[in-house]
Amino acid sequence: MPDKRKADQAVVKRGTTAVDMRIYKAVVNAVMSHRLPPGTHLGEADFCELYQVSRTTVRKALQRLAHDHIIELRPNRGAVIASPTPQEARDIFAARRAIEREIVPLVIQNATPASIQQIRAAIAAEDAARRSGDRAGWIRLGGEFHLLLAQLAGNHVLQRFMQELVSRCSLIIALYETPGSTMCENDEHQDLATLIEQRKVKEATHLIEHHLQEIEERLRLADQDRKVNLAEALSGF
Repeated sequence: MPDKRKADQAVVKRGTTAVDMRIYKAVVNAVMSHRLPPGTHLGEADFCELYQVSRTTVRKALQRLAHDHIIELRPNRGAVIASPTPQEARDIFAARRAIEREIVPLVIQNATPASIQQIRAAIAAEDAARRSGDRAGWIRLGGEFHLLLAQLAGNHVLQRFMQELVSRCSLIIALYETPGSTMCENDEHQDLATLIEQRKVKEATHLIEHHLQEIEERLRLADQDRKVNLAEALSGF
């Protein structure tokens, strides 16, 4: 019997669970990098060809993405990247400000030299992407910085909420951003890290709220309409 359990575990590791999670993460990363903008159609056949998997595996990944509001499953059209309305955008940003106001004090409460080092390393990665001209990578790393804070807060419920909110905010920014704007200033992340290190709860909480408010205020309510090559958007993930 022990041998059978080991065999079953091995099947799970190399089976559809691992593959559909890979598809899920690829789509989320492409959304966070703005390589898959809202409204993009995701064809099951394209995923089958790209990942050499069955439609059953693809549908499992798409169901998970729909559950997390990254995509919408529409009758007669299939899966498309979600397109939040202006009111949904305002509601999502309001929710994110409320969540991050709770996260920052917890990060400070739990701060250690190791966690501060993680924060600084994340900012350094952002800065490297910015200086190299990798806008997609910079955008994705900016979102991951906020997810790191949620992780360091030590509250798994808040972390799950943030995972969804950051992905949905990336959709909103892709849909409504002003061309040429910088959506997540690296200097503000640097300033926030310094306040966390100095354990200045009030100032750090104010800064994160101001930071998110500024991002929202730089958005414009205009639809983006461009065609996307799925294989190109998912390359590298």
